[in-house]
Amino acid sequence: MTTTTLCYIENDNKYLMLHRVKKKNDMNEGKWIGVGGHVESQETPEECLVREVKEETGLTLISYKFRGLVTFINSECESELMCVFTADGYTGELIECNEGELCWIDKARVPELPAWEGDKVFLDLLLSGEERFFSVKLKYEGDRLVETKINLY
Repeated sequence: MTTTTLCYIENDNKYLMLHRVKKKNDMNEGKWIGVGGHVESQETPEECLVREVKEETGLTLISYKFRGLVTFINSECESELMCVFTADGYTGELIECNEGELCWIDKARVPELPAWEGDKVFLDLLLSGEERFFSVKLKYEGDRLVETKINLY
């Protein structure tokens, strides 16, 4: 199982979203996701978060919160443990991202964007103001979500 980070950067009641339209053979092609990536050897999830956000957006995070874990299981690829963060403080200016288009999207519109069906499960938790730490299991067969479990702590 690989470990990844996923971050929703907040500003002015908007999330910074990445529209995945640039990478070849991208399992996220056409979908809107937060920013993040794979945790490297000897790297903590927090170190990965800060590095990936800097690489993909040009922004340096100065205030962020670990919100939950998502166990992503798919019949067509390796399972993934995603560490989900929100961030509300950063410095720097947005850069061009080689994985897609970065856009500030009003939080009310985020659930309407084309995304993985399961993303809506944890986005609903984040957008509802839920403060508890969550652990979500999302099991897919291809693109179809077949199992969802939510634990709040």
